[in-house]
Amino acid sequence: MNNLEQGTAILVIDDEESLRDTFQFFLQNQGYAPVITASTYEEALQELSDRSFDLIISDIVLGGNTGIDVLKRVRELGLNCPVVMITGYPTVETAAEAVRLGAFDYIPKPVDKEALLKTARLALRQHQLEQGQRRAERERERYRAFLETVFKSVTDGIVTVDLNLDVMEINPAARLLFNELQPGLADQRSIVPLCGREDFALVKKELLQVLKTGQEGTPHLVECQGGDQRKKVLSIAAAPLKDGAGGLEGAVMVIRDLTSPEPRQTGRRQQFHRFLGASDAMQAVYTLIENVGRVDLTVLITGESGTGKELAAEALHRESHRKNRSLVKVDCTAIPETLLESELFGHRKGSFTGADRDRMGRILQADGGTLFLDEIGDIPPMMQLRLLRFLQESTFYPVGQDTPLRVDVRVIAATNVDLKEKVRSGAFREDLYFRLRVIDVILPPLRERGDDILLLIDHFIAKIAPKVGKSIGGMSDQARQLLLDYPWPGNVRELEHVIERACVLCQGTTLSADELPTEIVVYRQPEEQPQTEAGLERPATVAAPRTAPDLSPTERILQALKKAGGNKAKAARLLGIDRTTLYRKIRELQMDLTQADF
Repeated sequence: MNNLEQGTAILVIDDEESLRDTFQFFLQNQGYAPVITASTYEEALQELSDRSFDLIISDIVLGGNTGIDVLKRVRELGLNCPVVMITGYPTVETAAEAVRLGAFDYIPKPVDKEALLKTARLALRQHQLEQGQRRAERERERYRAFLETVFKSVTDGIVTVDLNLDVMEINPAARLLFNELQPGLADQRSIVPLCGREDFALVKKELLQVLKTGQEGTPHLVECQGGDQRKKVLSIAAAPLKDGAGGLEGAVMVIRDLTSPEPRQTGRRQQFHRFLGASDAMQAVYTLIENVGRVDLTVLITGESGTGKELAAEALHRESHRKNRSLVKVDCTAIPETLLESELFGHRKGSFTGADRDRMGRILQADGGTLFLDEIGDIPPMMQLRLLRFLQESTFYPVGQDTPLRVDVRVIAATNVDLKEKVRSGAFREDLYFRLRVIDVILPPLRERGDDILLLIDHFIAKIAPKVGKSIGGMSDQARQLLLDYPWPGNVRELEHVIERACVLCQGTTLSADELPTEIVVYRQPEEQPQTEAGLERPATVAAPRTAPDLSPTERILQALKKAGGNKAKAARLLGIDRTTLYRKIRELQMDLTQADF
Protein backbone atom coordinates (compact mmCIF):
# COMPACT_ATOMS: atom_id res chain seq x y z
CA MET A 1 0.00 0.00 0.00
CA ASN A 2 1.50 3.37 -1.00
CA ASN A 3 0.97 6.76 0.66
CA LEU A 4 -1.65 7.70 -1.92
CA GLU A 5 -3.87 4.81 -0.83
CA GLN A 6 -3.47 5.18 2.93
CA GLY A 7 -6.31 7.14 4.55
CA THR A 8 -8.03 7.80 1.20
CA ALA A 9 -11.79 8.33 1.47
CA ILE A 10 -13.87 7.44 -1.60
CA LEU A 11 -17.63 7.85 -2.09
CA VAL A 12 -19.35 5.48 -4.56
CA ILE A 13 -22.88 6.52 -5.66
CA ASP A 14 -24.98 4.03 -7.67
CA ASP A 15 -28.60 2.88 -7.43
CA GLU A 16 -27.61 -0.72 -8.33
CA GLU A 17 -26.51 -2.58 -5.22
CA SER A 18 -24.40 -5.11 -7.16
CA LEU A 19 -22.36 -2.34 -8.82
CA ARG A 20 -21.89 -0.48 -5.54
CA ASP A 21 -20.64 -3.60 -3.83
CA THR A 22 -18.37 -4.50 -6.78
CA PHE A 23 -16.76 -1.05 -6.93
CA GLN A 24 -16.34 -1.06 -3.15
CA PHE A 25 -14.69 -4.50 -3.24
CA PHE A 26 -12.29 -3.54 -6.08
CA LEU A 27 -11.22 -0.31 -4.38
CA GLN A 28 -10.87 -1.77 -0.88
CA ASN A 29 -8.92 -4.72 -2.27
CA GLN A 30 -6.53 -2.18 -3.79
CA GLY A 31 -5.97 -0.68 -0.33
CA TYR A 32 -8.19 2.38 -0.44
CA ALA A 33 -10.09 3.02 2.81
CA PRO A 34 -12.65 3.95 3.73
CA VAL A 35 -14.87 3.35 0.70
CA ILE A 36 -18.39 4.61 1.48
CA THR A 37 -21.42 3.83 -0.70
CA ALA A 38 -24.71 5.66 -1.33
CA SER A 39 -27.70 4.46 -3.35
CA THR A 40 -29.52 7.78 -3.85
CA TYR A 41 -28.84 11.46 -4.38
CA GLU A 42 -30.14 12.24 -0.87
CA GLU A 43 -27.88 9.62 0.76
CA ALA A 44 -24.93 11.08 -1.15
CA LEU A 45 -25.66 14.60 0.08
CA GLN A 46 -25.87 13.32 3.67
CA GLU A 47 -22.49 11.61 3.34
CA LEU A 48 -20.98 14.78 1.83
CA SER A 49 -22.27 16.80 4.79
CA ASP A 50 -20.91 14.30 7.33
CA ARG A 51 -17.32 13.97 6.06
CA SER A 52 -14.85 14.99 3.36
CA PHE A 53 -13.83 12.75 0.46
CA ASP A 54 -10.77 12.47 -1.78
CA LEU A 55 -12.71 10.99 -4.71
CA ILE A 56 -16.36 10.64 -5.75
CA ILE A 57 -17.49 8.00 -8.27
CA SER A 58 -21.11 8.50 -9.35
CA ASP A 59 -23.52 6.86 -11.76
CA ILE A 60 -25.19 9.32 -14.14
CA VAL A 61 -28.67 7.90 -13.38
CA LEU A 62 -29.87 8.10 -9.76
CA GLY A 63 -33.63 7.63 -9.64
CA GLY A 64 -35.22 11.07 -9.79
CA ASN A 65 -31.83 12.80 -9.89
CA THR A 66 -28.63 12.44 -11.87
CA GLY A 67 -24.92 12.29 -11.30
CA ILE A 68 -24.83 15.76 -12.87
CA ASP A 69 -26.91 16.99 -9.90
CA VAL A 70 -24.32 15.49 -7.56
CA LEU A 71 -21.53 17.21 -9.51
CA LYS A 72 -23.33 20.56 -9.37
CA ARG A 73 -23.86 20.25 -5.61
CA VAL A 74 -20.21 19.34 -5.06
CA ARG A 75 -19.17 22.50 -6.89
CA GLU A 76 -21.76 24.63 -5.04
CA LEU A 77 -20.34 23.44 -1.71
CA GLY A 78 -16.84 24.42 -2.85
CA LEU A 79 -15.51 20.85 -2.50
CA ASN A 80 -12.28 20.26 -4.39
CA CYS A 81 -12.27 16.47 -4.72
CA PRO A 82 -12.34 14.93 -8.24
CA VAL A 83 -15.60 13.41 -9.53
CA VAL A 84 -15.71 10.48 -11.98
CA MET A 85 -18.98 9.94 -13.87
CA ILE A 86 -20.15 6.46 -14.95
CA THR A 87 -23.05 5.68 -17.29
CA GLY A 88 -24.45 2.96 -19.47
CA TYR A 89 -25.83 5.50 -21.97
CA PRO A 90 -23.05 7.96 -22.86
CA THR A 91 -24.08 10.95 -24.98
CA VAL A 92 -22.23 13.99 -26.21
CA GLU A 93 -24.53 16.29 -24.23
CA THR A 94 -24.05 14.59 -20.85
CA ALA A 95 -20.30 14.23 -21.44
CA ALA A 96 -20.01 17.93 -22.33
CA GLU A 97 -22.09 18.94 -19.30
CA ALA A 98 -19.98 16.77 -16.99
CA VAL A 99 -16.72 18.21 -18.34
CA ARG A 100 -18.06 21.77 -18.15
CA LEU A 101 -18.89 21.28 -14.47
CA GLY A 102 -15.40 19.97 -13.80
CA ALA A 103 -15.74 16.17 -13.83
CA PHE A 104 -12.34 14.47 -13.84
CA ASP A 105 -13.35 11.70 -16.26
CA TYR A 106 -16.37 10.01 -17.88
CA ILE A 107 -16.41 6.18 -18.05
CA PRO A 108 -19.04 4.16 -19.97
CA LYS A 109 -20.47 0.88 -18.66
CA PRO A 110 -19.62 -1.94 -18.39
CA VAL A 111 -16.70 -0.71 -16.29
CA ASP A 112 -13.61 -2.89 -16.44
CA LYS A 113 -11.81 -3.40 -13.14
CA GLU A 114 -8.48 -2.14 -14.46
CA ALA A 115 -10.16 0.90 -16.07
CA LEU A 116 -11.80 1.74 -12.75
CA LEU A 117 -8.61 1.37 -10.74
CA LYS A 118 -6.52 3.27 -13.29
CA THR A 119 -8.98 6.17 -13.37
CA ALA A 120 -9.20 6.22 -9.57
CA ARG A 121 -5.40 6.18 -9.29
CA LEU A 122 -4.99 9.06 -11.77
CA ALA A 123 -7.77 11.10 -10.18
CA LEU A 124 -6.35 10.67 -6.68
CA ARG A 125 -2.83 11.47 -7.86
CA GLN A 126 -4.08 14.68 -9.45
CA HIS A 127 -6.09 15.46 -6.32
CA GLN A 128 -2.96 14.99 -4.23
CA LEU A 129 -0.99 17.32 -6.51
CA GLU A 130 -3.75 19.93 -6.39
CA GLN A 131 -3.91 19.67 -2.61
CA GLY A 132 -0.16 20.30 -2.48
CA GLN A 133 -0.58 23.31 -4.74
CA ARG A 134 -3.41 24.62 -2.59
CA ARG A 135 -1.35 24.15 0.55
CA ALA A 136 1.50 26.06 -1.06
CA GLU A 137 -0.93 28.76 -2.19
CA ARG A 138 -2.44 28.97 1.30
CA GLU A 139 1.05 29.32 2.75
CA ARG A 140 1.87 32.07 0.25
CA GLU A 141 -1.45 33.72 1.02
CA ARG A 142 -0.82 33.43 4.77
CA TYR A 143 2.62 35.02 4.35
CA ARG A 144 1.18 37.72 2.08
CA ALA A 145 -1.60 38.40 4.61
CA PHE A 146 1.02 38.53 7.38
CA LEU A 147 3.04 41.13 5.47
CA GLU A 148 -0.13 43.03 4.65
CA THR A 149 -1.16 43.03 8.32
CA VAL A 150 2.28 44.32 9.35
CA PHE A 151 2.15 46.94 6.58
CA LYS A 152 -1.27 48.16 7.70
CA SER A 153 -0.82 47.93 11.45
CA VAL A 154 2.58 49.59 12.03
CA THR A 155 2.35 53.10 13.44
CA ASP A 156 5.07 54.43 11.10
CA GLY A 157 3.92 55.72 7.72
CA ILE A 158 5.08 53.59 4.78
CA VAL A 159 4.85 54.67 1.14
CA THR A 160 6.21 52.74 -1.84
CA VAL A 161 6.75 54.49 -5.18
CA ASP A 162 7.75 53.23 -8.62
CA LEU A 163 10.56 54.60 -10.80
CA ASN A 164 8.33 57.52 -11.86
CA LEU A 165 7.57 58.46 -8.24
CA ASP A 166 3.97 57.26 -8.65
CA VAL A 167 2.51 55.82 -5.45
CA MET A 168 2.25 52.00 -5.46
CA GLU A 169 1.09 51.42 -1.86
CA ILE A 170 0.38 53.67 1.12
CA ASN A 171 -0.45 52.34 4.57
CA PRO A 172 -3.16 53.81 6.88
CA ALA A 173 -0.61 55.55 9.13
CA ALA A 174 0.89 57.42 6.15
CA ARG A 175 -2.56 58.20 4.76
CA LEU A 176 -3.65 59.69 8.09
CA LEU A 177 -0.43 61.71 8.38
CA PHE A 178 -0.64 63.10 4.83
CA ASN A 179 -4.26 64.17 5.34
CA GLU A 180 -3.25 65.93 8.54
CA LEU A 181 -0.61 67.82 6.59
CA GLN A 182 -2.96 68.72 3.75
CA PRO A 183 -6.52 67.37 3.16
CA GLY A 184 -6.67 65.22 0.02
CA LEU A 185 -2.89 64.76 -0.11
CA ALA A 186 -3.17 61.01 0.62
CA ASP A 187 -5.40 60.50 -2.43
CA GLN A 188 -2.76 61.73 -4.91
CA ARG A 189 -1.37 59.04 -7.21
CA SER A 190 2.08 60.66 -7.24
CA ILE A 191 4.44 61.54 -4.42
CA VAL A 192 5.38 64.76 -6.26
CA PRO A 193 2.60 66.93 -4.68
CA LEU A 194 3.95 66.04 -1.23
CA CYS A 195 7.52 66.69 -2.28
CA GLY A 196 6.40 69.93 -3.90
CA ARG A 197 5.98 71.40 -0.44
CA GLU A 198 8.94 73.56 0.52
CA ASP A 199 9.50 71.62 3.75
CA PHE A 200 9.73 68.33 1.77
CA ALA A 201 12.19 69.52 -0.92
CA LEU A 202 15.00 67.42 0.55
CA VAL A 203 12.81 64.33 0.51
CA LYS A 204 12.27 64.49 -3.25
CA LYS A 205 15.99 64.95 -3.79
CA GLU A 206 16.73 61.96 -1.54
CA LEU A 207 14.18 59.74 -3.36
CA LEU A 208 15.68 60.59 -6.75
CA GLN A 209 19.17 59.79 -5.41
CA VAL A 210 17.96 56.39 -4.09
CA LEU A 211 16.38 55.57 -7.48
CA LYS A 212 19.57 56.64 -9.28
CA THR A 213 22.08 54.76 -7.13
CA GLY A 214 20.01 51.89 -5.76
CA GLN A 215 21.54 52.62 -2.35
CA GLU A 216 19.82 53.38 0.95
CA GLY A 217 19.52 57.11 1.65
CA THR A 218 20.35 59.20 4.70
CA PRO A 219 17.47 59.74 7.17
CA HIS A 220 16.22 63.36 7.43
CA LEU A 221 14.47 65.20 10.24
CA VAL A 222 11.90 67.49 8.65
CA GLU A 223 9.87 70.26 10.28
CA CYS A 224 6.53 70.82 8.57
CA GLN A 225 3.32 72.71 9.15
CA GLY A 226 0.12 70.70 9.47
CA GLY A 227 -3.33 71.71 8.27
CA ASP A 228 -4.20 72.62 11.88
CA GLN A 229 -1.17 75.01 11.93
CA ARG A 230 0.55 72.75 14.43
CA LYS A 231 4.20 72.10 13.64
CA LYS A 232 5.27 68.49 13.20
CA VAL A 233 8.72 66.92 13.30
CA LEU A 234 9.06 63.90 11.01
CA SER A 235 11.88 61.40 10.57
CA ILE A 236 11.92 60.36 6.90
CA ALA A 237 14.14 57.62 5.46
CA ALA A 238 14.22 56.25 1.90
CA ALA A 239 15.52 52.89 0.67
CA PRO A 240 15.54 51.04 -2.67
CA LEU A 241 12.68 48.64 -3.43
CA LYS A 242 14.11 45.65 -5.28
CA ASP A 243 12.53 42.67 -6.96
CA GLY A 244 13.57 39.08 -6.29
CA ALA A 245 16.15 39.15 -9.08
CA GLY A 246 18.01 42.18 -7.72
CA GLY A 247 16.42 44.68 -10.10
CA LEU A 248 15.15 48.06 -8.92
CA GLU A 249 11.36 48.50 -8.88
CA GLY A 250 11.17 51.79 -7.00
CA ALA A 251 11.71 53.12 -3.49
CA VAL A 252 10.13 52.84 -0.07
CA MET A 253 9.77 55.83 2.24
CA VAL A 254 9.33 55.35 6.00
CA ILE A 255 7.93 58.30 7.96
CA ARG A 256 7.92 58.48 11.75
CA ASP A 257 6.12 61.29 13.58
CA LEU A 258 8.44 62.50 16.35
CA THR A 259 6.13 65.34 17.41
CA SER A 260 5.48 65.43 21.14
CA PRO A 261 1.92 64.25 21.68
CA GLU A 262 -0.64 66.62 23.12
CA PRO A 263 -1.63 65.83 26.70
CA ARG A 264 -4.50 63.35 26.63
CA GLN A 265 -7.51 63.55 28.86
CA THR A 266 -7.05 60.82 31.44
CA GLY A 267 -10.49 61.02 33.02
CA ARG A 268 -12.95 58.15 32.83
CA ARG A 269 -15.25 58.61 29.86
CA GLN A 270 -18.99 58.16 30.24
CA GLN A 271 -19.69 58.49 26.50
CA PHE A 272 -17.86 57.43 23.34
CA HIS A 273 -19.57 58.10 20.02
CA ARG A 274 -23.03 56.54 20.57
CA PHE A 275 -21.90 54.30 23.45
CA LEU A 276 -22.82 55.24 27.01
CA GLY A 277 -21.02 53.70 29.99
CA ALA A 278 -18.20 54.40 32.45
CA SER A 279 -17.40 50.83 33.59
CA ASP A 280 -13.92 49.30 33.28
CA ALA A 281 -15.25 46.93 30.63
CA MET A 282 -16.45 49.82 28.46
CA GLN A 283 -13.27 51.86 28.98
CA ALA A 284 -11.35 48.91 27.52
CA VAL A 285 -13.77 48.77 24.56
CA TYR A 286 -13.35 52.51 23.88
CA THR A 287 -9.55 52.25 23.90
CA LEU A 288 -9.58 49.18 21.65
CA ILE A 289 -11.89 50.84 19.11
CA GLU A 290 -9.67 53.95 19.06
CA ASN A 291 -6.56 51.87 18.38
CA VAL A 292 -8.17 49.47 15.92
CA GLY A 293 -10.15 52.15 14.10
CA ARG A 294 -7.09 53.87 12.68
CA VAL A 295 -5.54 50.71 11.15
CA ASP A 296 -7.17 49.42 7.97
CA LEU A 297 -7.74 45.84 9.08
CA THR A 298 -10.77 43.54 8.97
CA VAL A 299 -12.55 43.47 12.35
CA LEU A 300 -14.92 40.89 13.83
CA ILE A 301 -17.29 42.28 16.47
CA THR A 302 -18.76 39.66 18.78
CA GLY A 303 -21.17 39.88 21.67
CA GLU A 304 -24.62 38.89 22.80
CA SER A 305 -27.70 40.28 21.08
CA GLY A 306 -28.37 43.84 22.20
CA THR A 307 -24.82 44.73 23.29
CA GLY A 308 -24.31 47.37 20.57
CA LYS A 309 -22.45 45.69 17.71
CA GLU A 310 -23.81 48.20 15.19
CA LEU A 311 -22.67 51.07 17.45
CA ALA A 312 -19.19 49.53 17.56
CA ALA A 313 -19.08 49.35 13.75
CA GLU A 314 -20.10 53.01 13.51
CA ALA A 315 -17.43 53.99 16.06
CA LEU A 316 -14.72 52.04 14.21
CA HIS A 317 -15.70 53.82 11.00
CA ARG A 318 -15.67 57.25 12.67
CA GLU A 319 -12.21 56.56 14.14
CA SER A 320 -10.75 55.58 10.73
CA HIS A 321 -9.35 57.62 7.87
CA ARG A 322 -12.47 56.56 5.95
CA LYS A 323 -14.79 58.54 8.24
CA ASN A 324 -15.76 60.98 5.48
CA ARG A 325 -16.74 58.11 3.14
CA SER A 326 -19.75 55.80 3.24
CA LEU A 327 -20.53 53.27 5.96
CA VAL A 328 -22.73 50.70 4.21
CA LYS A 329 -24.65 48.33 6.52
CA VAL A 330 -25.91 44.89 5.50
CA ASP A 331 -28.11 42.79 7.80
CA CYS A 332 -27.34 39.31 6.45
CA THR A 333 -30.39 37.74 8.12
CA ALA A 334 -32.90 40.29 6.83
CA ILE A 335 -32.12 39.53 3.16
CA PRO A 336 -33.45 36.26 1.68
CA GLU A 337 -30.70 33.78 0.75
CA THR A 338 -31.73 33.93 -2.93
CA LEU A 339 -31.20 37.71 -3.04
CA LEU A 340 -28.11 38.03 -0.83
CA GLU A 341 -25.61 37.52 -3.67
CA SER A 342 -27.23 40.21 -5.85
CA GLU A 343 -27.59 42.52 -2.83
CA LEU A 344 -23.89 42.30 -1.97
CA PHE A 345 -22.22 41.99 -5.36
CA GLY A 346 -24.82 43.61 -7.62
CA HIS A 347 -26.05 42.27 -10.96
CA ARG A 348 -26.25 43.08 -14.64
CA LYS A 349 -29.47 43.54 -16.54
CA GLY A 350 -30.80 40.22 -17.85
CA SER A 351 -28.54 38.08 -15.63
CA PHE A 352 -31.62 36.33 -14.17
CA THR A 353 -35.41 36.49 -14.33
CA GLY A 354 -36.54 39.85 -13.00
CA ALA A 355 -33.17 41.60 -13.49
CA ASP A 356 -34.60 44.38 -15.68
CA ARG A 357 -31.77 46.83 -14.97
CA ASP A 358 -28.22 46.97 -13.66
CA ARG A 359 -27.95 47.04 -9.87
CA MET A 360 -25.02 48.39 -7.87
CA GLY A 361 -24.29 46.01 -4.99
CA ARG A 362 -23.54 47.08 -1.42
CA ILE A 363 -19.81 46.35 -1.85
CA LEU A 364 -19.51 48.84 -4.71
CA GLN A 365 -21.56 51.37 -2.73
CA ALA A 366 -18.97 51.10 0.05
CA ASP A 367 -15.97 51.71 -2.26
CA GLY A 368 -13.52 53.96 -0.40
CA GLY A 369 -15.43 53.47 2.84
CA THR A 370 -16.54 50.70 5.18
CA LEU A 371 -18.81 47.67 4.68
CA PHE A 372 -20.54 46.40 7.84
CA LEU A 373 -21.84 42.82 7.60
CA ASP A 374 -24.14 42.17 10.55
CA GLU A 375 -25.07 38.60 11.59
CA ILE A 376 -22.28 37.19 9.39
CA GLY A 377 -22.58 33.76 11.03
CA ASP A 378 -25.83 33.04 9.19
CA ILE A 379 -24.71 33.42 5.56
CA PRO A 380 -24.97 30.26 3.37
CA PRO A 381 -21.89 28.24 2.22
CA MET A 382 -21.81 29.63 -1.34
CA MET A 383 -21.83 33.21 -0.05
CA GLN A 384 -19.09 32.30 2.43
CA LEU A 385 -16.92 31.21 -0.51
CA ARG A 386 -17.65 34.34 -2.56
CA LEU A 387 -17.00 36.60 0.43
CA LEU A 388 -13.71 34.83 1.15
CA ARG A 389 -12.51 35.41 -2.41
CA PHE A 390 -13.50 39.07 -2.19
CA LEU A 391 -11.58 39.53 1.08
CA GLN A 392 -8.51 37.82 -0.40
CA GLU A 393 -8.41 39.70 -3.68
CA SER A 394 -10.43 42.93 -3.12
CA THR A 395 -12.15 42.11 -6.42
CA PHE A 396 -15.55 40.63 -7.21
CA TYR A 397 -17.82 39.72 -10.09
CA PRO A 398 -21.36 41.16 -10.20
CA VAL A 399 -23.93 38.51 -11.11
CA GLY A 400 -23.96 38.18 -14.90
CA GLN A 401 -20.61 39.95 -15.45
CA ASP A 402 -17.39 38.23 -16.60
CA THR A 403 -14.94 41.03 -15.78
CA PRO A 404 -14.00 41.68 -12.14
CA LEU A 405 -14.37 44.98 -10.30
CA ARG A 406 -11.71 46.18 -7.84
CA VAL A 407 -12.71 48.18 -4.79
CA ASP A 408 -11.05 49.70 -1.74
CA VAL A 409 -13.30 48.64 1.13
CA ARG A 410 -12.72 47.97 4.80
CA VAL A 411 -14.87 45.11 6.08
CA ILE A 412 -16.31 44.99 9.60
CA ALA A 413 -18.36 41.91 10.50
CA ALA A 414 -20.48 41.15 13.53
CA THR A 415 -22.19 38.10 15.03
CA ASN A 416 -23.85 37.00 18.26
CA VAL A 417 -23.30 33.28 17.53
CA ASP A 418 -20.24 31.22 18.41
CA LEU A 419 -18.34 31.15 15.11
CA LYS A 420 -15.69 28.81 16.54
CA GLU A 421 -18.40 26.25 17.22
CA LYS A 422 -19.83 26.78 13.74
CA VAL A 423 -16.37 26.15 12.29
CA ARG A 424 -16.03 22.95 14.34
CA SER A 425 -19.44 21.73 13.12
CA GLY A 426 -18.61 22.53 9.50
CA ALA A 427 -21.32 25.21 9.19
CA PHE A 428 -18.79 28.03 8.71
CA ARG A 429 -15.57 28.05 6.69
CA GLU A 430 -12.44 28.11 8.83
CA ASP A 431 -10.46 30.15 6.28
CA LEU A 432 -13.20 32.79 6.19
CA TYR A 433 -13.34 32.85 10.01
CA PHE A 434 -9.63 33.68 10.25
CA ARG A 435 -9.94 36.21 7.39
CA LEU A 436 -12.69 38.04 9.27
CA ARG A 437 -11.13 37.75 12.72
CA VAL A 438 -7.90 39.67 12.06
CA ILE A 439 -8.82 41.72 15.12
CA ASP A 440 -11.60 40.95 17.66
CA VAL A 441 -13.76 43.53 19.37
CA ILE A 442 -15.68 41.68 22.11
CA LEU A 443 -18.56 43.64 23.60
CA PRO A 444 -19.41 42.88 27.26
CA PRO A 445 -22.96 41.94 28.26
CA LEU A 446 -24.89 44.48 30.32
CA ARG A 447 -24.79 42.24 33.43
CA GLU A 448 -20.96 42.70 33.49
CA ARG A 449 -21.09 46.51 33.26
CA GLY A 450 -22.04 47.33 36.86
CA ASP A 451 -23.48 50.82 37.41
CA ASP A 452 -23.61 51.52 33.66
CA ILE A 453 -27.22 50.34 34.02
CA LEU A 454 -27.97 53.47 36.10
CA LEU A 455 -26.48 55.77 33.45
CA LEU A 456 -28.50 54.02 30.76
CA ILE A 457 -31.72 54.21 32.81
CA ASP A 458 -31.43 57.99 33.17
CA HIS A 459 -30.48 58.35 29.49
CA PHE A 460 -33.46 56.32 28.26
CA ILE A 461 -35.92 58.12 30.58
CA ALA A 462 -34.71 61.50 29.28
CA LYS A 463 -34.95 60.25 25.69
CA ILE A 464 -38.27 58.37 25.82
CA ALA A 465 -40.46 60.31 28.28
CA PRO A 466 -40.87 63.42 26.05
CA LYS A 467 -41.70 61.20 23.06
CA VAL A 468 -44.65 59.63 24.89
CA GLY A 469 -45.82 62.95 26.31
CA LYS A 470 -44.77 62.30 29.91
CA SER A 471 -42.89 64.46 32.42
CA ILE A 472 -40.88 61.84 34.31
CA GLY A 473 -38.12 62.95 36.65
CA GLY A 474 -36.57 59.61 37.55
CA MET A 475 -37.06 56.16 39.04
CA SER A 476 -37.62 54.91 42.58
CA ASP A 477 -34.75 53.26 44.47
CA GLN A 478 -36.67 49.97 44.66
CA ALA A 479 -37.20 49.89 40.91
CA ARG A 480 -33.54 50.75 40.26
CA GLN A 481 -32.42 47.91 42.51
CA LEU A 482 -34.66 45.46 40.66
CA LEU A 483 -33.07 46.53 37.37
CA LEU A 484 -29.58 46.22 38.87
CA ASP A 485 -30.31 42.68 40.07
CA TYR A 486 -31.77 41.44 36.76
CA PRO A 487 -29.32 39.56 34.43
CA TRP A 488 -30.56 41.22 31.18
CA PRO A 489 -30.40 38.41 28.60
CA GLY A 490 -31.41 40.98 25.95
CA ASN A 491 -28.78 43.47 27.18
CA VAL A 492 -29.07 47.22 26.44
CA ARG A 493 -31.80 46.76 23.83
CA GLU A 494 -33.96 44.90 26.37
CA LEU A 495 -33.34 47.62 28.98
CA GLU A 496 -34.44 50.30 26.50
CA HIS A 497 -37.66 48.38 25.77
CA VAL A 498 -38.34 47.98 29.51
CA ILE A 499 -37.90 51.74 30.13
CA GLU A 500 -40.06 52.50 27.09
CA ARG A 501 -42.83 50.27 28.47
CA ALA A 502 -42.51 51.79 31.96
CA CYS A 503 -42.74 55.35 30.59
CA VAL A 504 -45.91 54.49 28.67
CA LEU A 505 -47.53 52.91 31.76
CA CYS A 506 -46.38 55.54 34.28
CA GLN A 507 -49.19 57.79 35.59
CA GLY A 508 -46.99 60.01 37.76
CA THR A 509 -43.61 61.69 37.59
CA THR A 510 -41.51 58.77 38.92
CA LEU A 511 -41.13 55.28 37.51
CA SER A 512 -41.85 52.60 40.12
CA ALA A 513 -41.67 48.81 40.35
CA ASP A 514 -45.35 48.66 39.32
CA GLU A 515 -44.40 49.66 35.77
CA LEU A 516 -41.75 46.94 35.40
CA PRO A 517 -42.42 43.56 33.70
CA THR A 518 -43.31 40.64 35.93
CA GLU A 519 -40.17 38.64 35.07
CA ILE A 520 -38.00 41.46 36.47
CA VAL A 521 -40.08 41.98 39.62
CA VAL A 522 -40.18 38.24 40.54
CA TYR A 523 -36.58 37.53 39.59
CA ARG A 524 -34.35 36.54 42.50
CA GLN A 525 -30.56 36.46 42.29
CA PRO A 526 -28.88 33.02 42.30
CA GLU A 527 -28.37 31.61 45.76
CA GLU A 528 -24.79 31.08 46.84
CA GLN A 529 -23.75 27.44 46.42
CA PRO A 530 -21.39 25.53 48.74
CA GLN A 531 -17.81 25.31 47.59
CA THR A 532 -16.59 21.96 46.27
CA GLU A 533 -13.08 20.62 45.74
CA ALA A 534 -13.26 21.73 42.10
CA GLY A 535 -14.26 25.27 43.14
CA LEU A 536 -17.59 27.03 43.26
CA GLU A 537 -20.47 25.24 41.58
CA ARG A 538 -22.27 27.19 38.87
CA PRO A 539 -25.38 28.68 40.55
CA ALA A 540 -28.83 28.19 39.12
CA THR A 541 -31.28 31.04 38.74
CA VAL A 542 -34.08 30.85 41.29
CA ALA A 543 -37.29 32.57 40.24
CA ALA A 544 -40.88 32.55 41.41
CA PRO A 545 -42.90 29.66 39.98
CA ARG A 546 -44.83 30.44 36.84
CA THR A 547 -48.58 30.39 37.00
CA ALA A 548 -48.90 29.39 33.32
CA PRO A 549 -47.41 26.21 31.88
CA ASP A 550 -44.02 26.56 30.16
CA LEU A 551 -44.34 27.32 26.46
CA SER A 552 -42.14 25.91 23.71
CA PRO A 553 -40.05 28.41 21.65
CA THR A 554 -42.52 28.03 18.75
CA GLU A 555 -45.51 28.71 21.01
CA ARG A 556 -43.87 31.77 22.56
CA ILE A 557 -43.08 33.25 19.15
CA LEU A 558 -46.63 32.60 17.89
CA GLN A 559 -48.08 34.12 21.07
CA ALA A 560 -45.93 37.25 20.66
CA LEU A 561 -46.84 37.58 16.97
CA LYS A 562 -50.53 37.28 17.82
CA LYS A 563 -50.25 40.03 20.45
CA ALA A 564 -48.36 42.19 17.93
CA GLY A 565 -50.92 41.59 15.18
CA GLY A 566 -48.30 39.87 13.01
CA ASN A 567 -45.80 42.76 13.26
CA LYS A 568 -42.41 41.05 13.68
CA ALA A 569 -40.64 44.16 15.00
CA LYS A 570 -43.24 44.54 17.78
CA ALA A 571 -43.15 40.80 18.49
CA ALA A 572 -39.35 40.94 18.88
CA ARG A 573 -39.73 43.77 21.43
CA LEU A 574 -42.29 41.74 23.36
CA LEU A 575 -39.88 38.80 23.45
CA GLY A 576 -36.97 41.04 24.46
CA ILE A 577 -34.86 40.04 21.44
CA ASP A 578 -33.57 41.72 18.30
CA ARG A 579 -35.70 41.61 15.13
CA THR A 580 -32.93 39.75 13.24
CA THR A 581 -32.76 37.17 16.02
CA LEU A 582 -36.51 36.61 15.66
CA TYR A 583 -36.12 36.10 11.91
CA ARG A 584 -33.39 33.52 12.55
CA LYS A 585 -35.47 31.66 15.16
CA ILE A 586 -38.46 31.47 12.77
CA ARG A 587 -36.16 30.05 10.11
CA GLU A 588 -34.45 27.56 12.47
CA LEU A 589 -37.81 26.32 13.78
CA GLN A 590 -39.11 26.05 10.19
CA MET A 591 -42.25 27.96 11.14
CA ASP A 592 -44.77 28.47 8.34
CA LEU A 593 -46.55 31.76 9.10
CA THR A 594 -48.41 32.05 5.80
CA GLN A 595 -51.57 30.46 7.23
CA ALA A 596 -51.33 32.04 10.68
CA ASP A 597 -54.32 34.03 11.89
CA PHE A 598 -52.90 37.27 13.30
